[in-house]
Amino acid sequence: MQRTTPRTRSRLASTAVVAIGGLSLVAGAQGSTAATSRTATVRLSGGHKTDSRDGGRPVVLVAAALGVPTSVFRTAFSGVTPAPAGSEPDPAQVLRNKAALLKVLAPYGVTNEALDAASNHYRFDGAAGETWPQTAATARAVVRDGKVVSVRIVKAGAGYSSTPHVSVAGYPKARVRATLSYGRDLATNGSVSKLTLVTG
Repeated sequence: MQRTTPRTRSRLASTAVVAIGGLSLVAGAQGSTAATSRTATVRLSGGHKTDSRDGGRPVVLVAAALGVPTSVFRTAFSGVTPAPAGSEPDPAQVLRNKAALLKVLAPYGVTNEALDAASNHYRFDGAAGETWPQTAATARAVVRDGKVVSVRIVKAGAGYSSTPHVSVAGYPKARVRATLSYGRDLATNGSVSKLTLVTG
């Protein structure tokens, strides 16, 4: 008979050999098994609403690109006379509009060059079905034991003017909240900076 020592007794106590159908399975003393996990697709939809005061323009994005509060750019734009939909503005009107904008924006450090860059980037013809530049964000969720336990951003996207709706494919009860980030960099302005799992 093999003599046991306190060390071997401890080792034997921590495992149990279970015979099932001629197979021997070694399990821990607690009888627990590693939780299985998988990933699921996270869908982001919408996120391109504009304020009713802005005539469909993504003012929040333009203002952020210029480094001014949205309310300041909205005030500046109130002095602009836009060209009719689908038509090019008169050159003289373009100069008057720019002067009206810079009158309000220049005290905030906005230059003519910065205004041109932001305006050109976010210019679009809504009547022709166009939209401002938008890059969709992508994300994945980790599912463990049938519940969503975490979400991670794969690509932050850009051009979101409002908070998108977030859902996890196959898990309708999982609620995820998106947080957006705005800034001067046109490539990342209006990107998804954070996804928070509210409940799994």
